[in-house]
Amino acid sequence: MSSLNIISLGKRLKELRESKGFMQREVGAIIDVDGAFISKIESSEKPINRNHLKKLSTFFQIDEKELQVLWLADKVNNVLKDEPYKKQVIQLINNDNL
Repeated sequence: MSSLNIISLGKRLKELRESKGFMQREVGAIIDVDGAFISKIESSEKPINRNHLKKLSTFFQIDEKELQVLWLADKVNNVLKDEPYKKQVIQLINNDNL
């Protein structure tokens, strides 16, 4: 089953980085990781530590809430990615029937 149709945090961070003209190593320096790790975050190979989101939102001058929501969506997607009832679970969450 394919992943949910959402933009990943990594993809959004890559968009932000490229739109500002920064290199991966420059973004990595903000959160004390190397450029290779930023590459893995951008390609959704590695998750980012939630504690880094505040620094990144300040660096990119965006609302931290946007990054937090994407971080949580990635986390949910990773939990549900191979579940056969993923769509039903998402619908249940969307309907606030918990």
